[in-house]
Amino acid sequence: MYGTPHIVSDVMTHTVAAVGRRAPFKEIVEMMQDWRVSALPVIEGEGRVVGVVSEADLLPTEELRDDPAEEYTRLRRPADLAKAGALSAGDLMSSPAVTVRADATLAEAARVMARAAVKRLPVVDELGLLQGVVSRADLLKVFLRGDEDIAEQVRREIVSYLFPPPASSLHVVVEDGVVTLVGRVRDTALVPVAARLVRAVEGVVDVRFDLPPDGRGAVAGQGVATE
Repeated sequence: MYGTPHIVSDVMTHTVAAVGRRAPFKEIVEMMQDWRVSALPVIEGEGRVVGVVSEADLLPTEELRDDPAEEYTRLRRPADLAKAGALSAGDLMSSPAVTVRADATLAEAARVMARAAVKRLPVVDELGLLQGVVSRADLLKVFLRGDEDIAEQVRREIVSYLFPPPASSLHVVVEDGVVTLVGRVRDTALVPVAARLVRAVEGVVDVRFDLPPDGRGAVAGQGVATE
């Protein structure tokens, strides 16, 4: 009834760079430079993701360059000490890799990124094989969606079901991703429901209501405007 949210496969990068466990330090750095990425999936076999090597994994080696004795004292975590002397992706990588499935929603991918504090996620299938990579920038692409496209979906999939005429009369106005529902509604109990559903539409930044000054449609915390 209310459409299908965009999923990771809609926005991810399908052609990606990856390295094997034996990839040497210098090759990893060169690949990051060539592909302009800050992390690379580490794969084995037919493409199963076993870890991720990032710029953060490479930095301990650079930190030890000037004064190894002092830096070894400062680098207290055993993982940092191990990576400082590592020469291959298998020793440098963070494992197990934090990944996401291609059929995950963008909201699910965003939550995984936030919890793991990473900028990119390898996208894998049910066998753990690499399918692509999704980045923070990819997840934000949804907000490039046109206002009229958003308005049409809100009219068709939400307003027409919750507030059908002639009992209710609502117009949908979208500007810079902010949706405003203007008019009258018969069942004000449905206004909070509509607010939640509109917020779930891909590309929506905020939801507001412009309803008659009789208290109808007031929804705390939903950016409601009444006149």
